[in-house]
Amino acid sequence: MFRAILFTQWKLSRWYLGPMALAAFTLPVVSVQQAGIGFGVFTDRFATSAVLSTIEFYSVGYPVLAALVAVIMAATAWAADEKGRHVYALSLPVPRWHYVLLRFGAGAFLLLAPVLGLAAGAILASAAATIPPGMEAHPVALTVRFALALGLAYALIFALTAAGEQVGRYLAAVVGLLVILHIVLAMFQVGDLIVWVGEALLLWPGPLEIFTGRWMLIDV
Repeated sequence: MFRAILFTQWKLSRWYLGPMALAAFTLPVVSVQQAGIGFGVFTDRFATSAVLSTIEFYSVGYPVLAALVAVIMAATAWAADEKGRHVYALSLPVPRWHYVLLRFGAGAFLLLAPVLGLAAGAILASAAATIPPGMEAHPVALTVRFALALGLAYALIFALTAAGEQVGRYLAAVVGLLVILHIVLAMFQVGDLIVWVGEALLLWPGPLEIFTGRWMLIDV
């Protein structure tokens, strides 16, 4: 059954997986080339600070790409069921939780494509780059962080899409309530609720802290 579900999700997502894996492969290669250290083109006129600034500029693309891949893969995981009004899932002789795990596992397996793409690009870029003294390449650490961020985002979005429309309405109500409270607090100059919530989620020990910080392929 897992093979059938995996094949179905592969058919639905294959047109996205290829470009996303290529983007993951290209991003580290382009970053070192634009920094002036790629493929033996480094010269002394490039200061270490300039190299780090360029690498850091392109590092924003890693968490953005992870979030984008997670959204697309989580959405396509349920595309076939939504198109068939969940008749196929209801007709299977397996409990709902088992079917959800199969869907989740198939999507998670397909996430290996962009992860392997990033790993290949990071290793190639690190091996070909002329790294200035005092700096080191971290292709393995960058790949592991990308994989963890991708898995976390995929799990969260998959859970929301699997929960159904009712949970979506509750979530929209919570977001709307936060916006209203933010406006009220801003009127009385009490504080910025949106900033507080964002910091609670994105800064340590927030659950989404992995998406912030330095995603550096080459660092000191």
